[in-house]
Amino acid sequence: MSAEMQLATVPPKETALQVYSAENGLEPYLQQIRAEIDAFVPDISTRKGREAIASIAYKVARSKTALDNVGKDLVAELKEVPKKIDAERKRMRDLLDVWQAEVRQPLTAWEEAEAARVAKHQAAIDAMRLWSNPASDTTACELQDSIAALELTEVGTSWEEFEAEAHRVKAASLATLREALAKREQYEAEQAELERLRAEAAAREQRDREERIAREAAEAERLAAERRAQEERDAAARHVAEAQAAAERRELELKLAAEQAEREKVEAQRRAEQTERDAQARADAAAAAERQRQADEQARIEREAAAREADIANKTAVLTSIKEAFMKTGITEDQAKSIVNLIRKGEVPSVSITY
Repeated sequence: MSAEMQLATVPPKETALQVYSAENGLEPYLQQIRAEIDAFVPDISTRKGREAIASIAYKVARSKTALDNVGKDLVAELKEVPKKIDAERKRMRDLLDVWQAEVRQPLTAWEEAEAARVAKHQAAIDAMRLWSNPASDTTACELQDSIAALELTEVGTSWEEFEAEAHRVKAASLATLREALAKREQYEAEQAELERLRAEAAAREQRDREERIAREAAEAERLAAERRAQEERDAAARHVAEAQAAAERRELELKLAAEQAEREKVEAQRRAEQTERDAQARADAAAAAERQRQADEQARIEREAAAREADIANKTAVLTSIKEAFMKTGITEDQAKSIVNLIRKGEVPSVSITY
């Protein structure tokens, strides 16, 4: 390792064991590094100064590595004193880590401040860029407000090296908003015209409906008058028909008496035939009942099978929805299936599935 890349020399091999074995044996070498650190004056105002800070911090790290390597070599050669050497190595590493951070702190603080400054400007530009993507349902009034707000956003020297980009983004966003405003104003005007036409059509339909109701009422009254006149004519006709029907009824009664005797004879014969048909019907009914019983049994079997299939489908749907819910958290499908199976088997305490 080049001595130019580190702040301290390392103990020579002849005395290395004595140095590393003694309590605080590396202190002279560490104080040599400390002296270099204390003599260094950090300057973050120039690039050369910042590079110098990084360089001395690097040399501290290289010195740590050089001193540590000597200790590691001693540990490899002298197994009987590893604890003392390792303890001294650790003390040296921890101390030099602290000193390295101490030396680099001004540069680290400058880098963090620089990153924060750049992030602030970039966030402001991104915020302006968002104006160029209005939602499709943004109203013309809202677009006008957005344009006014963006126009009030000042872009000047305070934006530093981002000023030119800020001007470009602001101009592009304003152009997009103004184009969107023109389209939205045209759309809203068309919608207003459509609403006016719908209102006129509704008014016409209401007038037509009222006129139709008036016509239907007049027609209903005319039909009612005709119906009353017809009912009066029908009543007179019924009186005549009733008198004629009384005479005909007497004649019919005599005729029916004769026919009744004939019918009774026929009825007796019919009852005998009916008895025979009833016997056949009962036999047919018994056969039909057996067929119906078999059909009912088959239907019951099919209903139970359908119920089982529905229950399986329901449980499958529930388990699938649980699995998909777990997958939304970012886990894989196989992992989600494993979790669902554990819950389904009751192997997850205090958790169950409701189907």
